Parts: sequence; structure tokens; C-alpha cells
Amino acid sequence: MATAPLVERPPAPVAEPPAYRPKKGVLSYWRLYAAISPFYLLFLAFGLIPVGFSLYLSFHRWDGLGSMEYAGLSQYRYLLTDTDFWSSIGNTLIIWALATFPMIFLAMITAVMLNSAVRFKNVYRFAYFLPNVTSVVAVAIIFGSVFSTNFGLVNALLQAVGLDQIAWLNTPWGIKVAIATLMTWQWTGYNAIIFLAGLQTIPGELYEAARMDGAGPVQTFFRITLPLMRPVLLFVLVISTVTGLQSFSEPQVLLQSTANESTFSGGPDHAGRTMVLYFFQQTFDNNDFGYGAAVAWGIFLVVVIFSIINWRLVQRRGED
Repeated sequence: MATAPLVERPPAPVAEPPAYRPKKGVLSYWRLYAAISPFYLLFLAFGLIPVGFSLYLSFHRWDGLGSMEYAGLSQYRYLLTDTDFWSSIGNTLIIWALATFPMIFLAMITAVMLNSAVRFKNVYRFAYFLPNVTSVVAVAIIFGSVFSTNFGLVNALLQAVGLDQIAWLNTPWGIKVAIATLMTWQWTGYNAIIFLAGLQTIPGELYEAARMDGAGPVQTFFRITLPLMRPVLLFVLVISTVTGLQSFSEPQVLLQSTANESTFSGGPDHAGRTMVLYFFQQTFDNNDFGYGAAVAWGIFLVVVIFSIINWRLVQRRGED
């Protein structure tokens, strides 16, 4: 049987080198830069410039109207010995601790319940997230009525079980508990949604394998859920630290009716005067804008330090 003659393939065409294209300069993309410029211009005008000016102002004495007087580091030296500033730090840390740890616990439990719910999931999520989008001023006014001494709901419940009334908004610890309760109610739903998003990323096969091995709900939570949720827990803890240490609207509105000096005094004995309230008091009540700027940078340093401490603690436990 005759075989077909072999047909030689034509040689592949030689690719010509690409034509030289000169590199475009930065100015050739000016339309793209112009399109994104509004964000950077606004950030520059309302972000970087005010921050830089506040740092410059912290080295001067200024009442807001007259000329500035250079003070050097004297205001920072006074800040280190200012007992009122350290007292505001103590108030802020106590309120933050009373609010953050119960809030994280309740948010985690709420997220686990929402993750296991079968019906009306979206309704539950909306209900728990609603406090976070509600006006802080409105919430503080409502909580002021709830913790009222004579007509408050909390004291009515205490009297119903045979206990004495507590002047929540007129005693140091009562003020701190009231503010912490408000902050816990406000942020629990928000953090529960974040925890819920983290729970939904955990593969269901891990829980099925744990159930087959005889693990109960508590063991499953501590052996599977909690270790895999550590990055989300770290995020929530850092965000809660930043927001909690900058609390302002909650104590300011809640205690303005009991303020003995000004709306920034933090109530009786300054028990609710947080760091930010002290900053507003020095700046706008005393018209000392230079020292107020120094207080603001002191607040920034405290927030950074405690955020790093919380981050390191959670990371170390994760390594262990």
C-alpha cells in the first residue's frame, strides 16, 4: 500500500520586534489623577492640615483670638503632672473595661445564636444592628430617663425586688455603670454582625467532624470556633479600644443635666469626665487652645499604647 508523500510544513513567520513606544510621563495621566483628586484634596484640607496645625498649636499658648505665644515643651511637661488629665484617663479606662468585655461576650453569644438560627435571620440581624445606627444623642437621653433616680426604669425594677434606689447619675460608680451600659447596648449588635461574618467563614465540615468525635457544644466552641475566630476577635478588640477610649457623646449628653460646672465636667465629682471631655473642657470652656491640642496628642498616645497592648495580648495567646 502506497504511503502519502510527506508534505513539509512552511517555515513559521519570524515575528517582527515590537515597535518602540516611548514611555508616557506622569502628566499624560492627568485625567485619571483629576478624577481621584477630590478625595485627596478633602483629606488634605480636613485631615492632614488640621492634624499638623494641632501639633504646631500644642507648642504655643493661644486663646483663639490673640496672637500665639511660643511655649515649647512646657505644656507637655504640665500635662504629665496634670492630676485632672490622669483622673480623666482613669475614668475612661474604667468605663472602657466595664463596657468592652461584657459587650464582646454578648456580641459573640449573639453571633453564635444568629449563625444557628434557621428562620428570620435577616430580621434578627437588623434588630441587633439598629442600636448602632440610632442617634447617640437620642439614645443618651433615653438612658438618662432609664437611670433616673426617682422615675427611672432601673430603680423601679430594684424596688420591685425589695432593693433600695440608687442615684445612678449622682454617684461616681453609678455614673460609670450607666455610661458603660449605654455603650454596651449601642455596640453589641454592631460587633455581633462582625462576629457573624467570621463564623460564616468556618467550614461546616469541622463541626460535623467534631460531632462525630463526640464533642459537645461547649467543647466545639472552645476548640474550633474560638481559635478560628481569633483574627476577628483581635479586630473587634482593637476597634472597641479605639472607640471606647474616645467616648464623648455618651457621657456628655447623659450627664449634662447633672453637670455642676459645664456640660464637659462629667457630672458630680467629674466621675464621668473622659479624656475627650477633658479636652473639650480645656479647649472651649477655658479657651486654652494650645493646651487643648497637647491634651489631644496625649489622648492619641494613650489610645495607641492600649491598642498595641491589646493586640499583643491576643497575639500572644494565639501563639500559646
